[in-house]
Amino acid sequence: MPGLLRGITRTAVIAGTATTVSGRVSRRQGQRWAAQQPPSAAPQPPSTPPASPPPTGGTDRLTALKQLGELRDQEVLTDDEFNDQKARTLAS
Repeated sequence: MPGLLRGITRTAVIAGTATTVSGRVSRRQGQRWAAQQPPSAAPQPPSTPPASPPPTGGTDRLTALKQLGELRDQEVLTDDEFNDQKARTLAS
């Protein structure tokens, strides 16, 4: 039973992390697009990215850390945000 609870908790943490990162990415991208639009163009609401599929039981810490690293390398996450998410992932 403790192993099952640990797996469920880990999945919930990873899903929460993915949701948080996805929201931040969407807001940042919307701000970048708004800054790039010419002033004469009417601002359009940023389209939301498709919801990521729910994580499967096979998703592990290493995969989550690789994804976070890629987001940091793409400058979607700041170093502080990356370190916060990395700590959460490693704590699960």
